[in-house]
This record gives sequence, structure tokens and C-alpha cells, in this order.
Amino acid sequence: MAHYSGRDYSELAKTGFFVGLTLFVIGTGSELVGHAMFGSLPQWENTLFFALTIIGFAIGFASPFVFGIVMPLIE
Repeated sequence: MAHYSGRDYSELAKTGFFVGLTLFVIGTGSELVGHAMFGSLPQWENTLFFALTIIGFAIGFASPFVFGIVMPLIE
């Protein structure tokens, strides 16, 4: 019989979602504001903002499933 390990999975799911959302907003917002203010951005900045957007989306999407559904079922 599994016992409760003391982890708060709902808090981890919420925190992971909001971290992913924050990364997504920073990536897309910076790219939009950067292009609006400066026109063309250097390639490394485009890559950085794109990576922030993709990583934020992946974390925000996967975190509720992993910590809200899968981990409590495995324990």
C-alpha cells in the first residue's frame, strides 16, 4: 500500500503552470516589443525569445498533467 509522501501535487501543478505561463509571456512579449521598438533584432535574441516561448508552453502544458494526474496515480 502506498503512503502519502508529503508532496503537495496541486501546488506543484499550479506553480509549474504559472512558471510556464510566465516564460511564455516573457518570450512572446519581448519579441513583440523588441520588433516594435527596434525593428530587426539580432538572431541570438530571436532564438532566445523563441526558446523561452517554446519552453514556457511545454512547461505550462505538461506540468498540470504530470503533477496533477500522473504523479498522484503513480504514488
